[in-house]
Amino acid sequence: MSRQPDVALTRDAGRGIRWTDRVGARDLESLALLAGAVAFVVGATAALIAFRFASAPIAGPDSIGQFAALASALVALPCVAAARYLVSARAGERLRLLDHLDIAALAIAHAIVALLGWTLLAAILAEAFLGAVVFPLAVIALAGVATAVTAYVSFSSAIAMDSRRLALLFAAFFVLGVLAAMLSTSDPDWWKDNLSALGVTTNVSARAFNLTLIVSGFLVTSLARSATKPTGTDAPGLLSVRTCLVVLGIFLALVGAFPVDVFFVIHVGVSIGMVVAFGVLVTRLPRWMPGLPRPFIVLGWLFLALMILFGVFYGIGYYTLTAVELIGGVLVFTWVILFIRNTAALEADTP
Repeated sequence: MSRQPDVALTRDAGRGIRWTDRVGARDLESLALLAGAVAFVVGATAALIAFRFASAPIAGPDSIGQFAALASALVALPCVAAARYLVSARAGERLRLLDHLDIAALAIAHAIVALLGWTLLAAILAEAFLGAVVFPLAVIALAGVATAVTAYVSFSSAIAMDSRRLALLFAAFFVLGVLAAMLSTSDPDWWKDNLSALGVTTNVSARAFNLTLIVSGFLVTSLARSATKPTGTDAPGLLSVRTCLVVLGIFLALVGAFPVDVFFVIHVGVSIGMVVAFGVLVTRLPRWMPGLPRPFIVLGWLFLALMILFGVFYGIGYYTLTAVELIGGVLVFTWVILFIRNTAALEADTP
């Protein structure tokens, strides 16, 4: 079997060979392991300094769970950024402002998923080991392991990131962010008003909820740009689909940027705009992308009909606004994820 020609010899002939052209799959795996090893040392050292070789509770304030979650979030940021810039360098891409914003949103999403994931795991373990404390040596080891695993997974995830993986990350990030805000809000009766009430308190949960919406909006625009690349005769339709998805993402980010208690008119306006953008996208999708499977098109119409139905239920006082918003949000985000998967399948089947 003949060896494939070196990328550098065909693309950079006469200009020298860049080191990024020689980075293969095994090299990327080694870099991920190196990131994990460095993170282990950093996390363990930081734990030694923070806890001063003392025991710590599993979860709660000043616990190993809280420390591991925060350290993992901080580690995920540079790992994801470094991985994405490495991928761009290998591909010879010239990054624009939107590309840098996509990388920032991707890094923040990984960081928050790590933060909430380790926090949730610590809370579960604390319930399983009631009253237990973690001994000093175990504190250092667990902190190092948590940061190492986060660094390795974040780096590997960012290296292999594509539309489908981005859709799954978006779903995990949004669900974890909203659930964390629900569980930590200082207003136990928030659900009696609306979902946006999670973002109107002054505690950390409100900031976390609004940040979740803002970053989710950026992720939706990233999905729109990666899943709809207009080429050939289908360019006008794909461009229209991309525009609707970008508008949906921008409005979602604006919902978080303008809390309902301070910017009521803007908040309500962009919320309605999200519904309109989704409705236009669902109704026009068969004409814009005729190659999509018929069951997916029908499912979109069904989701839209359910949203209208639950809106009517709210109008007659049968459902609360919070229930309608939750159901509508689940339907929209489920549709977006299925759309990404169907467009990826369509691209794979297209010669």
